[in-house]
Amino acid sequence: MFLTKDSKSPYYQLVYFVDGKRTKISTKTSDREEAEKFLKAFNPEPTKPEAAGTKSHISLVKFSEEYKTYVGNTYSKKYLSQAVVPSFNKLLKIVPNLPLDCISTKTIDQFISTIQAKSSFAASLYYRTLKAAFTKAVVWNYIPENPFNKIKAPKVTQSLPAFVTFDELQIIINNTEYDFLKPLFYTAFFTGMRLGELVNMKWNWIDFSNNFITTKCDESFTTKNRKERYIPINPTLKNILTGIQPKICNIENDAFVFTNRLGFKLNEGFVSKVFKRAVRQSKINNKIHFHSLRHSFCSNLVQKGVSLYVVKDLAGHQNIKTTQIYSHLQKQNMMDAVNLL
Repeated sequence: MFLTKDSKSPYYQLVYFVDGKRTKISTKTSDREEAEKFLKAFNPEPTKPEAAGTKSHISLVKFSEEYKTYVGNTYSKKYLSQAVVPSFNKLLKIVPNLPLDCISTKTIDQFISTIQAKSSFAASLYYRTLKAAFTKAVVWNYIPENPFNKIKAPKVTQSLPAFVTFDELQIIINNTEYDFLKPLFYTAFFTGMRLGELVNMKWNWIDFSNNFITTKCDESFTTKNRKERYIPINPTLKNILTGIQPKICNIENDAFVFTNRLGFKLNEGFVSKVFKRAVRQSKINNKIHFHSLRHSFCSNLVQKGVSLYVVKDLAGHQNIKTTQIYSHLQKQNMMDAVNLL
Protein backbone atom coordinates (compact mmCIF):
# COMPACT_ATOMS: atom_id res chain seq x y z
CA MET A 1 0.00 0.00 0.00
CA PHE A 2 1.17 3.53 -0.68
CA LEU A 3 -0.04 7.12 -0.92
CA THR A 4 -0.32 9.10 -4.13
CA LYS A 5 -1.72 12.41 -5.27
CA ASP A 6 -2.87 13.56 -8.70
CA SER A 7 -4.47 16.59 -10.35
CA LYS A 8 -7.96 15.06 -10.22
CA SER A 9 -8.35 15.48 -6.47
CA PRO A 10 -6.86 17.73 -3.75
CA TYR A 11 -6.75 14.71 -1.43
CA TYR A 12 -4.12 12.01 -1.05
CA GLN A 13 -5.20 8.65 -2.46
CA LEU A 14 -4.33 5.31 -0.86
CA VAL A 15 -3.43 2.65 -3.41
CA TYR A 16 -3.64 -1.04 -2.48
CA PHE A 17 -4.16 -4.37 -4.22
CA VAL A 18 -6.94 -6.93 -3.81
CA ASP A 19 -6.41 -10.27 -5.57
CA GLY A 20 -3.81 -8.63 -7.75
CA LYS A 21 -6.15 -5.82 -8.77
CA ARG A 22 -5.06 -2.24 -8.12
CA THR A 23 -7.59 -0.39 -5.96
CA LYS A 24 -7.63 3.25 -4.89
CA ILE A 25 -9.44 5.00 -2.05
CA SER A 26 -9.45 8.66 -1.02
CA THR A 27 -8.00 9.58 2.38
CA LYS A 28 -10.28 12.66 2.40
CA THR A 29 -7.37 14.85 3.49
CA SER A 30 -4.76 16.99 1.76
CA ASP A 31 -2.49 16.92 4.81
CA ARG A 32 0.39 14.46 4.37
CA GLU A 33 0.64 13.65 8.08
CA GLU A 34 -3.08 12.88 8.36
CA ALA A 35 -2.90 10.82 5.17
CA GLU A 36 -0.07 8.74 6.66
CA LYS A 37 -2.18 8.14 9.78
CA PHE A 38 -4.97 6.92 7.49
CA LEU A 39 -2.48 4.62 5.76
CA LYS A 40 -1.33 3.11 9.07
CA ALA A 41 -4.88 2.49 10.25
CA PHE A 42 -6.28 1.23 6.94
CA ASN A 43 -7.08 -2.46 6.74
CA PRO A 44 -8.58 -3.60 3.41
CA GLU A 45 -11.54 -5.91 3.97
CA PRO A 46 -11.00 -9.38 2.51
CA THR A 47 -14.69 -9.59 1.61
CA LYS A 48 -16.10 -8.55 -1.75
CA PRO A 49 -16.90 -4.89 -2.28
CA GLU A 50 -20.44 -3.87 -1.51
CA ALA A 51 -22.83 -3.12 -4.28
CA ALA A 52 -23.12 0.49 -5.30
CA GLY A 53 -25.54 2.48 -3.19
CA THR A 54 -25.41 0.15 -0.16
CA LYS A 55 -24.05 1.12 3.25
CA SER A 56 -21.59 -0.70 5.45
CA HIS A 57 -23.90 -0.66 8.50
CA ILE A 58 -20.96 -1.13 10.83
CA SER A 59 -22.14 -1.22 14.44
CA LEU A 60 -21.15 1.34 17.05
CA VAL A 61 -19.32 -1.34 19.05
CA LYS A 62 -17.32 -2.58 16.07
CA PHE A 63 -16.44 0.95 15.01
CA SER A 64 -15.33 1.81 18.56
CA GLU A 65 -12.95 -1.16 18.54
CA GLU A 66 -11.54 -0.19 15.15
CA TYR A 67 -11.08 3.38 16.24
CA LYS A 68 -9.36 2.37 19.50
CA THR A 69 -6.90 0.29 17.49
CA TYR A 70 -6.27 3.23 15.17
CA VAL A 71 -5.68 5.61 18.09
CA GLY A 72 -3.45 3.09 19.83
CA ASN A 73 -1.23 2.95 16.74
CA THR A 74 -1.26 6.69 16.09
CA TYR A 75 -1.57 8.63 19.35
CA SER A 76 -0.38 8.32 22.94
CA LYS A 77 -1.51 5.57 25.32
CA LYS A 78 -2.70 8.28 27.71
CA TYR A 79 -5.07 9.75 25.11
CA LEU A 80 -6.44 6.29 24.41
CA SER A 81 -6.97 5.33 28.06
CA GLN A 82 -8.08 8.68 29.47
CA ALA A 83 -10.16 10.07 26.61
CA VAL A 84 -11.12 7.61 23.88
CA VAL A 85 -11.95 4.54 25.98
CA PRO A 86 -14.06 6.34 28.63
CA SER A 87 -15.85 8.38 25.94
CA PHE A 88 -16.99 5.31 24.01
CA ASN A 89 -17.80 3.44 27.24
CA LYS A 90 -20.11 6.25 28.33
CA LEU A 91 -21.68 6.57 24.86
CA LEU A 92 -22.47 2.84 24.78
CA LYS A 93 -24.09 3.01 28.22
CA ILE A 94 -26.59 5.55 26.96
CA VAL A 95 -26.88 4.89 23.23
CA PRO A 96 -27.81 1.37 21.96
CA ASN A 97 -25.40 -0.54 19.76
CA LEU A 98 -26.93 0.86 16.59
CA PRO A 99 -25.47 0.78 13.09
CA LEU A 100 -23.22 3.81 12.91
CA ASP A 101 -25.19 5.39 10.06
CA CYS A 102 -28.39 5.17 12.17
CA ILE A 103 -27.04 7.41 14.95
CA SER A 104 -28.69 10.79 14.42
CA THR A 105 -27.76 14.29 15.48
CA LYS A 106 -30.71 14.20 17.89
CA THR A 107 -29.35 11.06 19.55
CA ILE A 108 -25.94 12.66 20.01
CA ASP A 109 -27.47 15.92 21.22
CA GLN A 110 -29.46 14.05 23.89
CA PHE A 111 -26.33 12.13 24.92
CA ILE A 112 -24.24 15.29 25.36
CA SER A 113 -27.02 17.13 27.23
CA THR A 114 -27.44 14.16 29.60
CA ILE A 115 -23.74 14.25 30.44
CA GLN A 116 -23.63 18.04 30.71
CA ALA A 117 -26.41 17.97 33.32
CA LYS A 118 -23.96 16.14 35.59
CA SER A 119 -20.58 17.50 34.50
CA SER A 120 -19.76 20.15 31.91
CA PHE A 121 -16.10 19.05 31.96
CA ALA A 122 -17.01 15.44 31.09
CA ALA A 123 -19.45 16.63 28.41
CA SER A 124 -16.71 18.74 26.83
CA LEU A 125 -14.22 15.85 26.89
CA TYR A 126 -16.69 13.37 25.36
CA TYR A 127 -17.80 15.90 22.75
CA ARG A 128 -14.24 16.63 21.56
CA THR A 129 -13.15 13.01 21.60
CA LEU A 130 -16.21 11.50 19.93
CA LYS A 131 -16.46 14.27 17.35
CA ALA A 132 -12.92 13.41 16.24
CA ALA A 133 -13.87 9.72 16.11
CA PHE A 134 -16.96 10.32 13.99
CA THR A 135 -14.94 12.57 11.69
CA LYS A 136 -12.70 9.58 11.10
CA ALA A 137 -15.82 7.47 10.42
CA VAL A 138 -16.67 9.90 7.60
CA VAL A 139 -13.14 9.53 6.21
CA TRP A 140 -13.53 5.75 6.35
CA ASN A 141 -16.82 6.04 4.42
CA TYR A 142 -18.87 4.53 7.25
CA ILE A 143 -21.18 7.55 7.47
CA PRO A 144 -21.96 10.39 5.04
CA GLU A 145 -21.64 13.18 7.64
CA ASN A 146 -20.64 13.75 11.25
CA PRO A 147 -23.69 14.01 13.58
CA PHE A 148 -21.60 16.14 15.96
CA ASN A 149 -21.14 18.94 13.42
CA LYS A 150 -24.54 20.52 14.08
CA ILE A 151 -24.13 20.48 17.86
CA LYS A 152 -22.40 23.28 19.74
CA ALA A 153 -19.53 22.32 21.98
CA PRO A 154 -20.45 22.35 25.69
CA LYS A 155 -19.24 25.46 27.47
CA VAL A 156 -16.79 24.89 30.30
CA THR A 157 -15.67 27.49 32.80
CA GLN A 158 -12.05 28.22 32.01
CA SER A 159 -9.97 28.78 35.14
CA LEU A 160 -6.60 30.43 34.73
CA PRO A 161 -3.83 27.85 35.24
CA ALA A 162 -2.16 27.88 38.66
CA PHE A 163 1.60 28.34 38.72
CA VAL A 164 4.41 28.79 41.23
CA THR A 165 7.34 31.19 41.46
CA PHE A 166 10.89 29.96 41.95
CA ASP A 167 10.74 30.97 45.63
CA GLU A 168 7.56 28.93 46.09
CA LEU A 169 9.19 25.99 44.32
CA GLN A 170 12.06 26.17 46.81
CA ILE A 171 9.58 25.89 49.69
CA ILE A 172 7.95 22.87 48.04
CA ILE A 173 11.36 21.28 47.44
CA ASN A 174 12.26 21.77 51.11
CA ASN A 175 9.09 19.92 52.08
CA THR A 176 9.65 17.03 49.66
CA GLU A 177 10.22 13.80 51.58
CA TYR A 178 12.30 12.02 48.92
CA ASP A 179 15.58 13.62 47.89
CA PHE A 180 15.72 11.66 44.62
CA LEU A 181 12.61 13.52 43.41
CA LYS A 182 13.96 17.03 44.00
CA PRO A 183 16.05 17.19 40.76
CA LEU A 184 12.99 15.99 38.83
CA PHE A 185 10.85 18.82 40.26
CA TYR A 186 13.51 21.38 39.33
CA THR A 187 13.72 19.93 35.80
CA ALA A 188 9.95 20.16 35.37
CA PHE A 189 10.03 23.81 36.46
CA PHE A 190 12.92 24.80 34.17
CA THR A 191 11.88 22.80 31.06
CA GLY A 192 8.08 22.53 31.15
CA MET A 193 8.40 18.83 30.33
CA ARG A 194 5.38 16.61 30.92
CA LEU A 195 5.54 14.08 33.74
CA GLY A 196 5.51 11.18 31.29
CA GLU A 197 8.52 12.68 29.49
CA LEU A 198 10.42 13.19 32.72
CA VAL A 199 10.04 9.66 34.11
CA ASN A 200 11.04 8.25 30.71
CA MET A 201 13.96 10.63 30.10
CA LYS A 202 17.30 8.90 29.61
CA TRP A 203 20.82 10.28 29.82
CA ASN A 204 21.21 10.01 26.05
CA TRP A 205 18.46 12.64 25.73
CA ILE A 206 20.79 15.23 27.27
CA ASP A 207 23.50 17.06 25.34
CA PHE A 208 25.58 18.89 27.94
CA SER A 209 27.98 20.20 25.28
CA ASN A 210 25.28 22.16 23.48
CA ASN A 211 23.01 22.53 26.52
CA PHE A 212 19.75 21.05 25.34
CA ILE A 213 17.45 18.10 25.95
CA THR A 214 15.79 16.15 23.13
CA THR A 215 12.50 14.46 24.00
CA LYS A 216 12.97 11.21 22.11
CA CYS A 217 10.38 8.72 20.88
CA ASP A 218 11.11 5.00 20.72
CA GLU A 219 9.35 1.65 21.05
CA SER A 220 8.88 2.05 24.81
CA PHE A 221 7.81 5.70 24.90
CA THR A 222 6.35 8.37 22.65
CA THR A 223 5.60 11.99 23.46
CA LYS A 224 1.99 13.19 23.59
CA ASN A 225 1.96 14.30 19.94
CA ARG A 226 4.56 11.73 18.84
CA LYS A 227 7.01 14.50 17.96
CA GLU A 228 10.50 15.08 19.29
CA ARG A 229 11.50 18.58 20.38
CA TYR A 230 14.55 20.42 21.67
CA ILE A 231 14.51 22.10 25.09
CA PRO A 232 17.44 24.35 26.08
CA ILE A 233 19.10 23.80 29.46
CA ASN A 234 19.78 26.94 31.50
CA PRO A 235 22.86 27.17 33.81
CA THR A 236 20.88 26.45 36.99
CA LEU A 237 19.40 23.26 35.60
CA LYS A 238 22.73 22.21 34.12
CA ASN A 239 24.31 22.34 37.57
CA ILE A 240 21.47 20.24 38.99
CA LEU A 241 21.66 17.59 36.28
CA THR A 242 25.46 17.32 36.24
CA GLY A 243 25.25 16.90 40.02
CA ILE A 244 23.32 13.64 39.61
CA GLN A 245 25.01 12.52 36.39
CA PRO A 246 26.65 9.05 36.58
CA LYS A 247 30.43 9.04 36.54
CA ILE A 248 30.36 6.99 33.35
CA CYS A 249 27.83 8.59 31.03
CA ASN A 250 28.01 8.90 27.25
CA ILE A 251 25.64 9.31 24.33
CA GLU A 252 25.03 5.55 24.36
CA ASN A 253 23.80 5.60 27.95
CA ASP A 254 20.11 4.67 27.92
CA ALA A 255 19.72 4.59 31.70
CA PHE A 256 16.87 6.64 33.16
CA VAL A 257 17.83 10.06 34.53
CA PHE A 258 15.36 9.94 37.42
CA THR A 259 14.95 6.72 39.41
CA ASN A 260 14.05 5.64 42.92
CA ARG A 261 16.66 4.67 45.52
CA LEU A 262 17.01 1.21 43.99
CA GLY A 263 17.58 2.58 40.50
CA PHE A 264 14.18 1.60 39.12
CA LYS A 265 12.01 3.72 36.85
CA LEU A 266 9.61 6.06 38.64
CA ASN A 267 5.84 5.70 38.57
CA GLU A 268 3.95 8.81 37.41
CA GLY A 269 1.24 8.45 40.05
CA PHE A 270 3.83 8.17 42.82
CA VAL A 271 5.67 11.31 41.68
CA SER A 272 2.44 13.28 41.42
CA LYS A 273 1.25 12.26 44.91
CA VAL A 274 4.57 13.10 46.57
CA PHE A 275 4.56 16.54 44.93
CA LYS A 276 0.99 17.20 46.08
CA ARG A 277 1.87 16.22 49.66
CA ALA A 278 4.79 18.65 49.57
CA VAL A 279 2.47 21.42 48.32
CA ARG A 280 0.05 20.83 51.19
CA GLN A 281 2.90 20.69 53.69
CA SER A 282 4.13 24.02 52.30
CA LYS A 283 0.65 25.58 52.78
CA ILE A 284 0.80 27.00 49.24
CA ASN A 285 -2.25 27.30 46.97
CA ASN A 286 -4.02 23.93 47.12
CA LYS A 287 -4.81 24.18 43.40
CA ILE A 288 -1.13 23.56 42.68
CA HIS A 289 -0.36 20.06 41.39
CA PHE A 290 2.52 18.54 39.43
CA HIS A 291 1.28 19.78 36.05
CA SER A 292 1.41 23.30 37.53
CA LEU A 293 5.19 23.12 37.08
CA ARG A 294 4.61 22.98 33.33
CA HIS A 295 2.22 25.93 33.62
CA SER A 296 4.89 27.72 35.67
CA PHE A 297 7.47 27.24 32.92
CA CYS A 298 5.14 28.78 30.31
CA SER A 299 3.88 31.52 32.64
CA ASN A 300 7.33 32.66 33.70
CA LEU A 301 8.50 32.88 30.09
CA VAL A 302 5.46 34.92 29.02
CA GLN A 303 5.87 37.29 31.97
CA LYS A 304 9.47 37.89 30.89
CA GLY A 305 8.30 38.95 27.43
CA VAL A 306 8.96 35.76 25.46
CA SER A 307 6.80 35.40 22.34
CA LEU A 308 3.84 33.04 22.65
CA TYR A 309 5.03 31.29 19.49
CA VAL A 310 8.42 30.58 21.09
CA VAL A 311 6.67 29.31 24.24
CA LYS A 312 4.48 27.10 22.03
CA ASP A 313 7.52 25.42 20.51
CA LEU A 314 9.33 25.01 23.83
CA ALA A 315 6.28 23.47 25.48
CA GLY A 316 5.46 21.26 22.52
CA HIS A 317 1.92 22.57 22.08
CA GLN A 318 0.34 21.49 18.81
CA ASN A 319 -1.91 24.54 18.60
CA ILE A 320 -1.17 28.17 19.48
CA LYS A 321 -4.62 28.34 21.10
CA THR A 322 -3.28 26.18 23.94
CA THR A 323 -0.45 28.64 24.52
CA GLN A 324 -2.78 31.64 24.38
CA ILE A 325 -4.21 30.82 27.83
CA TYR A 326 -1.09 32.55 29.13
CA SER A 327 -1.61 35.71 27.08
CA HIS A 328 -3.23 37.50 30.05
CA LEU A 329 0.20 37.49 31.71
CA GLN A 330 1.64 39.85 29.13
CA LYS A 331 0.88 42.73 31.47
CA GLN A 332 3.40 45.18 30.05
CA ASN A 333 2.00 44.71 26.54
CA MET A 334 -1.48 45.43 27.87
CA MET A 335 -0.26 48.49 29.78
CA ASP A 336 1.48 49.82 26.68
CA ALA A 337 -1.73 49.32 24.67
CA VAL A 338 -3.88 51.19 27.20
CA ASN A 339 -1.35 54.01 27.46
CA LEU A 340 -1.89 54.69 23.76
CA LEU A 341 -5.40 55.95 24.53
